Amino acid sequence: MKYSGKIIGVALATGLVATSAAWSQDMTFFRIGTGSAGGTYFPIGGVIANAISNPPGSRPCDEGGNCGVPGLVAIAQSTNASAHNVNAIQAGDLEAGLSGAATLHFAYHGVGKYEGNAKPDLRVISNLFPEDLHLVLPKGAKLDGLKDLIGKRVGIAQAGSGTQIAVELIIGDHGVNRDNIDEAELNNSQSAERLADGQLDAYFYAAGTPVAAMLQLDNIKGMDLYSFTDEEVQMANASVPYYVPSTIPAGVYPTVDYDVNTVAVSGILVTNANQPEELIYGITKALWSSTARKLLDNGHPKGRVITLDTALLGVEGIGVPLHPGAERFYKESGLIE
Repeated sequence: MKYSGKIIGVALATGLVATSAAWSQDMTFFRIGTGSAGGTYFPIGGVIANAISNPPGSRPCDEGGNCGVPGLVAIAQSTNASAHNVNAIQAGDLEAGLSGAATLHFAYHGVGKYEGNAKPDLRVISNLFPEDLHLVLPKGAKLDGLKDLIGKRVGIAQAGSGTQIAVELIIGDHGVNRDNIDEAELNNSQSAERLADGQLDAYFYAAGTPVAAMLQLDNIKGMDLYSFTDEEVQMANASVPYYVPSTIPAGVYPTVDYDVNTVAVSGILVTNANQPEELIYGITKALWSSTARKLLDNGHPKGRVITLDTALLGVEGIGVPLHPGAERFYKESGLIE
């Protein structure tokens, strides 16, 4: 069969018009603050960004495309994690971000290190996953209690991070502080490298297991994790109420063949109260779509524990309101009245 040049030209023009129309949709950029590349926030933030995005020109959800928000382009940005993210969200420099529950509580209420510097515009979208506090040691190293950190070179996480805020409170109960340790303010990857090179004796980091940088450290050099005593867990929970008893099971890191007694804090997806209700409603709905479920299950081991059933777990106790858009979705889903 022969086609005239005129018919082909019309078909081509029609295709161009359709494409142009698709890309003429409004495009909304949505920046999500995460953490360092060697931690858990960064990969989880990337999965969430992918799940809620549906850029102009993409197939709609009902036609087999992603079930994200039409026109939304979400971007996961590497940051210094919790404290950086809540500051940037309050300032409008990020649309959303991940934060540990303790940092979120302190920042919203203006207590602890945030005294006189409250972040009243913070709002919750969802609880995500538990972040276990790791105290990483060189293979074969031992501590006879947290007090044994005195005089050692200790990584206390990034300056102003949620982990650092909690760690200083936790070790302070045992007489350990910046005056009697050689502290290093480093991210997880940097800390692991320093420990492997013999430049650190120990370092703290709170993240969902398994942590990529620790897996690499364990594979190359081996490592040990400090197991808190029951008394130390109770004291940590008293000083930082949002750090609750937890266990890192044997085998999560191949050479750590014993259960590790520790504490954990929930990782929370946070936004600003000024974000449009309709947008956050769409994002919350997209986060719990069937396509998002597949991405979470396959994107990172911690993604599997991010479920709608636990989306509001512990949120009320943090004392930070849900964003109205998220609240509307959870009411429709029957999770709240």
